[in-house]
Amino acid sequence: MAVRAKQKINPRGGEAGATLAELLVVLVIISILAVTAVPFAETTAQRRKEVALQETLRSVRQAIDAFHQDWRANRFAKTEPAASANGFPVRMDVLIAGVDVALENGVRQKRRYLRAAPVNPFAAGEEDAWRLIGYAQLKEGDWNGQDVYDLRAVTEKEALNGARLSDW
Repeated sequence: MAVRAKQKINPRGGEAGATLAELLVVLVIISILAVTAVPFAETTAQRRKEVALQETLRSVRQAIDAFHQDWRANRFAKTEPAASANGFPVRMDVLIAGVDVALENGVRQKRRYLRAAPVNPFAAGEEDAWRLIGYAQLKEGDWNGQDVYDLRAVTEKEALNGARLSDW
């Protein structure tokens, strides 16, 4: 004689299944989890963008500093059209295109300071993503068009710590 598995029987007849109340409880639990997960996901996305912005600003500033160091060390001519009278690049694309520098063994080689144009993760498009700052106006003001000493992100957003991203 074969043993059959005992099936649960619904009091109203038929096989047992989930009741409407059980389904509602499950839906409430899932919605509570979703409501708590969405802000966490938004915070995580904001933090990723902030880290990307910090890394971009750091790499561009290091590239500007390296360009200026090469100018100060006379690795390229003081009259190089890519450099201003202060020794900073005249445009951002100079850092990408590079300049011919003299190496220690006297050989000249093109040195590129950036591989690609910097990307502002908070900007909608590439145009007007950055506010350039020239050496002559270190604090505030419009870019003088003579050189690039620093740059700031163009955005109205605030960082998670409350600081304005455009002040970084």
